[in-house]
Amino acid sequence: MERVRAASEMSLHIYGRPLIVTDSGGKDSAVCREIVRRSGVPFELQHNHTTADAPQTVYYVRQIFREYETRGIPCRISYPYYKGQRVSMWSLIPMKRFPPTRLQRYCCEILKESSCQDRFITTGVRWAESQKRRNSRGIFENYTRNKNKKIILNNDNDDERMLFETCAIKGKRICNPIVDWLDRDIWDYIRSEHIPVNPLYEWGFHRVGCIGCPMAAKNRWTEFRLFPTYQRAYVRAFGVMLAYIQEQGIKTRWKDAEDVFAWWMEDKNTEGQISLSDLELWRMENEG
Repeated sequence: MERVRAASEMSLHIYGRPLIVTDSGGKDSAVCREIVRRSGVPFELQHNHTTADAPQTVYYVRQIFREYETRGIPCRISYPYYKGQRVSMWSLIPMKRFPPTRLQRYCCEILKESSCQDRFITTGVRWAESQKRRNSRGIFENYTRNKNKKIILNNDNDDERMLFETCAIKGKRICNPIVDWLDRDIWDYIRSEHIPVNPLYEWGFHRVGCIGCPMAAKNRWTEFRLFPTYQRAYVRAFGVMLAYIQEQGIKTRWKDAEDVFAWWMEDKNTEGQISLSDLELWRMENEG
């Protein structure tokens, strides 16, 4: 709560506006939302609609937001835009001309991270989620893709906080109040405080995000068995993507949309497929 209160003070000082709690519909967001509520600071709620979330996530977020709106908390659902136009996961794939992968996560950048510019936000990012996050994320940070301009604070030291507040770099700033929590801390808090969570966890889901996310690895097969409509949507998007590629005379080893899907799912039975490094080289040569 002290981290949240410090973030709120900085938000009001730097931007003159309340803290935004970004809510993905997952368990970490639920904990952050409750901590911010109990901290007593003014705040707003925002959900970035990725267009590839499970229906249960969409309905859960809407229900939570209705409850918070009755308490007078501003709630907003943000829809993604790219190059000045409204997009979805399915329209974005043809526009980018290659599927989202673990190495090329443009979907996160456009569908989730592009909102809340020039605001102070909270997220549910935690070090326990990956070694990369442990090495690159902190309690307080500024949002930038330039590593040389990245500022990370893991305490509220007066000198460092002054540097963070007076930094001339524009854009959003971030507080990750539960960055050092473990999974068991999350679930202990949820159970002890009786926090309602996404019903997908009752189905056995360990993470809640876009259906088919490459970061879910083999769990994607289970997701597509439960939500086959999403698999068909990806296949259609890959088909449109291939048509765009062929119109531009770009060579590819993919035969059809199903072939792209098999490669994307890392199906070892699919012959003659390009590797992730091949895809990265192709992207650099062909993406406009």
